[in-house]
Amino acid sequence: MRQYIGLIHKDAESDFGVSFPDFPGVVTAGTSLDDARAMAEEALAFHIEGLVEDGEAIPEPSTLEAVMASAENRDGVAILVSVKTEAKKAVRVNVTLPEDVLDQIDSYAAAHGYTRSGFLANAAKRVMELEDA
Repeated sequence: MRQYIGLIHKDAESDFGVSFPDFPGVVTAGTSLDDARAMAEEALAFHIEGLVEDGEAIPEPSTLEAVMASAENRDGVAILVSVKTEAKKAVRVNVTLPEDVLDQIDSYAAAHGYTRSGFLANAAKRVMELEDA
């Protein structure tokens, strides 16, 4: 199981934010450290699933030394985040959605570090889990 370095950031009146030096732009947050760690695992897994679905390369994990060599990373606390996903074969599908819904999906996905495909897969999985519960 691969592990990537996540950096936890906390300002006085904010949640615990997590960023990933190996995946610029992928960020998440949690109200507690435990919540932030769980959200980090989820965000990383869905981002990597999206990369796989889009046929993009998944970077090798950086070492702690390499991450901390950058001055911009030194204000975060490093944690190891396990990738809880397996590279599965992606299948292209064609769906029809109202344009405004697609715009909302794209905006939400971009703001939360997902690809469109990764977000839709996550949303579908959550609905199925709720239906089965």
